[in-house]
Amino acid sequence: MSHKYSSRGAPWDTRPSIKEMCAEAGVDWNRFIAGIKRGCSDEEMASELGVSQRTITSLRRHFEKYGIASVEGQD
Repeated sequence: MSHKYSSRGAPWDTRPSIKEMCAEAGVDWNRFIAGIKRGCSDEEMASELGVSQRTITSLRRHFEKYGIASVEGQD
């Protein structure tokens, strides 16, 4: 008898989503994504959003590596 499902486990987020991280940092997520779409530098986005460049750099790196959310599991 073959098993239809793996024993790896149910899919769920293993990290906070970029939306959650933006909220925690006091960054408007929609404006953050809009800045990325416009090709703004981290310095430009930091100035526009009223946070440090380091905060924007960290958020951008997370977004570029993991996307909106990091989901682990199988379909």
